Amino acid sequence: MAEADQDAAAPQRIDIHEFSGHVSEFLERVRSRASFVIASQAEAVALLQPPRGLVRPPRRPGALKGQIRMSPDFDTLPPEVLAAIEGREAARG
Repeated sequence: MAEADQDAAAPQRIDIHEFSGHVSEFLERVRSRASFVIASQAEAVALLQPPRGLVRPPRRPGALKGQIRMSPDFDTLPPEVLAAIEGREAARG
């Protein structure tokens, strides 16, 4: 498989036989934002590129920091409910 550097503006040209022998590897590279022109007998027959608008941007940890607050009426669970969740019997008083 060709290992040329991928320029985002110009898709890498690959032969259809090379593509067919390494489909999963090319799809992984497309997932990483690479693009390819697939050629057959020196004629471009297909463009393989990531879908536009369907690829989620990378997540940013902490993006909502300071925007989420606990409600003032949030209380700890009653002992019998907590015991039921934990799979034990509640202390009886």
